[in-house]
Amino acid sequence: MDFRLRNDCQRVCRLVCCAALAVVGHSSLAAADEPKSANEPAPLERFRYQQTHMGAPWTLVLYAADEQAANIAADAAYARVAALDAILSDYQPESELSRLSRTAGSGQAVAVSDDLWTVLRRSQDLAVASDGAFDVTVGPLVRLWRRARRMQALPKEELLAAARAATGYRHLELDERLHTAKLLLPDMRLDLGGIAMGYAVDEALRVLREQGVTRAIVDASGDIGAGDPPPGETGWRVGIVPLDAADGPPSRYVLLANAAVTNSGDAFQFVEIDGVRYSHIIDPQTGLGLTDRSSVTVLARDCLTADSLATAVSVLGPVRGLPLVEATPGAAAIVLRRPHDENELYESQRLSEYAISPADGAQAPSE
Repeated sequence: MDFRLRNDCQRVCRLVCCAALAVVGHSSLAAADEPKSANEPAPLERFRYQQTHMGAPWTLVLYAADEQAANIAADAAYARVAALDAILSDYQPESELSRLSRTAGSGQAVAVSDDLWTVLRRSQDLAVASDGAFDVTVGPLVRLWRRARRMQALPKEELLAAARAATGYRHLELDERLHTAKLLLPDMRLDLGGIAMGYAVDEALRVLREQGVTRAIVDASGDIGAGDPPPGETGWRVGIVPLDAADGPPSRYVLLANAAVTNSGDAFQFVEIDGVRYSHIIDPQTGLGLTDRSSVTVLARDCLTADSLATAVSVLGPVRGLPLVEATPGAAAIVLRRPHDENELYESQRLSEYAISPADGAQAPSE
């Protein structure tokens, strides 16, 4: 099958995902002419689902013994994603995150749920490791830049200065013992767009496993997490589309099993202002969209790590970003840049731990 989905919220991904063994519809993978013993488990069937959550299409592909088991598992996974959206969204005014942001500058330490704590704690760890390149306090800058993209005009300097003054991960205080969060400055606003979807992908896979479904892949519009591979295969085949041909076929494929991959780039989400191309990805230091055209693909053992690292490396660039990837256990990255109309390719050392191959002109099978 061929996933060609985009994340139109915070980042854009052009990852093409397909099972290494092409199977059409909900057909069984077992050979019909082979006799089965009474003790042998029933053959698994393939099922595909799609719903919209967090403002983007979410596709599940899973293998289960029958349709009822598949439906129960898929419903549980989607319910978990919807519940996380009500916690982590910066769009929903009554989400837990939005309510926390409204306490900014009050001096109030707010007890947060386990889910919000996990995401905030991991966000702050990466903020420190990346020297602020990843920063979930960029909410004021994100709001300003969204408007600038709509108006196709740079923000006024005084508005940009005010937004920067209300931003900075050091002004988010977490209490490890009490699991509370405090926003120290007035007008601070949290935005988890670079990490929440990855966490939700991990949680969807966890719920599927709890329902007895281990052979599954979750595609949240480009944030992709895989469980066990399809029956008889070593992994789920995920294609990486090249920077200079975002609508074209993949240039490379990776076989993904119990791992995740995500991509950060400006192939679709960008704006040109006064002849300068700006990405939707914001540099917390400047408050403006990145002008370095690049595509960052990160592979990791979980999607939260892949999601957040992709954003951090996009801001840092390959020279400073790849050491951060190397310092993250199980993570690997591919960075493509085009600074002067010529592509530059950077790869992390750990990339060899993943099964990556060139496309060699092969097309991903369509569903």
